[in-house]
Amino acid sequence: DAGDRNPGIGLRYLHAQKDAGFAIADAPRVFAFPADHASHPRYRTEWWYFTGNVESESGAKYGFELTFFRVALGQPETAAERRSPWAAKQVWMAHFALTDVARMRFAASERMARDALGLAGAREDPIRVWVKGWSAERSGSGSEERWKLVAENGSTGANLVLTSGELPVLNGDGGRDQKGPEAGNASYYYSLPRLNVSGTLTVEGRPVPVTGDAWMDREWSTSALGEDIAGWDWFGLRLSDGGSVMFYRLRRRDGTAD
Repeated sequence: DAGDRNPGIGLRYLHAQKDAGFAIADAPRVFAFPADHASHPRYRTEWWYFTGNVESESGAKYGFELTFFRVALGQPETAAERRSPWAAKQVWMAHFALTDVARMRFAASERMARDALGLAGAREDPIRVWVKGWSAERSGSGSEERWKLVAENGSTGANLVLTSGELPVLNGDGGRDQKGPEAGNASYYYSLPRLNVSGTLTVEGRPVPVTGDAWMDREWSTSALGEDIAGWDWFGLRLSDGGSVMFYRLRRRDGTAD
């Protein structure tokens, strides 16, 4: 998974904001699982990011990506209550992509919805995020923990179960990842780099049973990026000796590396 890590999300929501009131990642925190898999509405932005490499019984190889983004429209404690059932304090975005390696084909789609009328949102029991029928839902615990991913767009789709018996990896300094010079230029960030995958992809309208591996990234913040940052490039590697490597580079507006 390489390239810009912000499909459909404005970078202005990741820079410092003039309207204070959201929590910021300015100090270490004690992570608690599974609770931290759920949403953190006191922060302006967050995402659940799943990427994976799988193959069919015949050996055909595929790559997939399913991501969910939340952006607060207003501070949760101060936003005025409105009577309309369409009123929302959060907006959600989701992005789904599928690569068919043998056919050299790539399909991608995205959805956006307000957190109202059940169109999109998050819940804690069970932990679930969704946007217009696409969803990621967690169940089980310990070695039985699993995520179910569901997405469909015309002739392309995914219905996958991801399992892992490993603890999340805390990125940065104990899970606080500094991205700029100011105290608030940071996010809380952890990964599950080695998830086992089984389930079905829909490829050009036909179901394809697959197995393989996936990587999950979780991140939330309010003003993570410095003002001169235009984006970033990211990739993750699962090594044959059982290790994992994650690397990203922040890009300045002039194209140079931060």
